Amino acid sequence: MELGISGLRALVCGASRGLGFACAAALAAEGVEVTLVARDHESLARAAARIEQAGGVGVSTVAADVSTPSGREMLLAVAAAPDILVNNAGGPASVDFRGLTLADWRAALDTNFLSAVELSRAVVDGMIQRRFGRIVNITSLTVRMPVQRLELSNASRLALTGFVSGVARQLAPQGVTINNLLPGVIETERIRELGQTAQTLLAKVPAGRAGKPEEFGAACAFLCSRQAAYITGQNLLIDGGLCPITV
Repeated sequence: MELGISGLRALVCGASRGLGFACAAALAAEGVEVTLVARDHESLARAAARIEQAGGVGVSTVAADVSTPSGREMLLAVAAAPDILVNNAGGPASVDFRGLTLADWRAALDTNFLSAVELSRAVVDGMIQRRFGRIVNITSLTVRMPVQRLELSNASRLALTGFVSGVARQLAPQGVTINNLLPGVIETERIRELGQTAQTLLAKVPAGRAGKPEEFGAACAFLCSRQAAYITGQNLLIDGGLCPITV
C-alpha cells in the first residue's frame, strides 16, 4: 500500500532502539525524512546507520532528553516543523507501589505524560497551517488492562490518554490526527527490563508469542498515512490479543 507520506518530515522520540526505532525505520522505508531523538549520541548514530543501510533517506539525529524543558527546547530549535510526531519514552520501572516516592511519580509524569503534551503543543500549529499532521503516542496496554507493579505506567499513560481524547477531536477539522499505540509484549529490551512481569504477561498472550518490533512499526506508519485521515483519538492495541476487552 502506498501511504502517501514520502517526502514528509517526522520527529521520532526514543528512536535509538526498541519501539521508537521500529517506528522510525517503518517511516523511513516509506520515504519520510526522519529525525531520530534519544539521549545518547552513539546509540543514535548506530540507529541512523541501520536505517540508511536499509535504504532510508534524509535521516538525522538529535541527542536530547525530551522529559526536560531544556531538552525539548534544543530539539525544537533544529526540528521545529515536523509533519509527523511520534512521542515515545522508556517505560517506568516495575516497583511495588508502596516503595514509590514523590520523585518517582514526578519523573514518570515528566517522561511519559508531560513530554508528549509539550512536544505536541509546540508542533501542532504548524501542522494546522499545512492542513496535515499526524501525532502518534506510544503508550502501553496498561491503560486498558492495569498491570500490578506498573502503577507508574498505569497512571502516567492514562493521563496522556485523557489528554488525547479531548485534544484529538479539537484538531480533527484541521486535518491533524492524534492516536495512541498500545504495545503489549514486544521483542525489545523492555522485556528484559521488566523480568518476571513481562514473562507472566507473555504466557497469557493468545497469539502464543511476543510481537515483533517491525509489526509495531508498520502499525505506526499506517496511522501516519494519508489513508488514516479518518482515524483519530483512538487507542490501538498491538498485543496479540492479550488485553481481554470487547470494546
